Amino acid sequence: MSDNGKTFVGAQRSIYRELSSFLKDIVPEIAEHYTVHGLSWQFIPPYSPNMGGLWEAAVKSFKAHFNKVAGNQKFTFEELTTLLIRIEAVANSRPLSPMYQDPNGLLAVTPVRFLRGAPLPYLPEPNAENLNLVNKWQKLKVLHHQFSIRLKNEYLKELHKRNKWKALETNITEGN
Repeated sequence: MSDNGKTFVGAQRSIYRELSSFLKDIVPEIAEHYTVHGLSWQFIPPYSPNMGGLWEAAVKSFKAHFNKVAGNQKFTFEELTTLLIRIEAVANSRPLSPMYQDPNGLLAVTPVRFLRGAPLPYLPEPNAENLNLVNKWQKLKVLHHQFSIRLKNEYLKELHKRNKWKALETNITEGN
């Protein structure tokens, strides 16, 4: 399931072409065994990002946080690529839901667990307030840190919203 952009439609055609070519070249028993479920690529209607659900919300969240952090700064290709890869790691490490019912459990289901099967290893970084903005690498680290803090402060608080029990209600009593 994906957006209805030209790139995705072209990718679907290319993958179907390659898959059919591959299936013609292999032994029929192997093709029969491994293509039981087939391949189905579905598109949301054109010009309707609201149909994209969670992935469109993730794109919107990324754009908003990136624009707040990076603003109008100019980046070289390498700087932008480095920053985006680091931000991608942060975004893919966000919790989707807890892994266990225990509220003290530290593990959560994250997108990177589906992609890699394990959490991403991180090297500890110095506090961003102490970094010098003159150095390009340090500037990227500061922007990455600011993005991480924003995502943590805004996304995680939204994830754990408790709408129930916000309004005062009378307790259940006997006879009611």
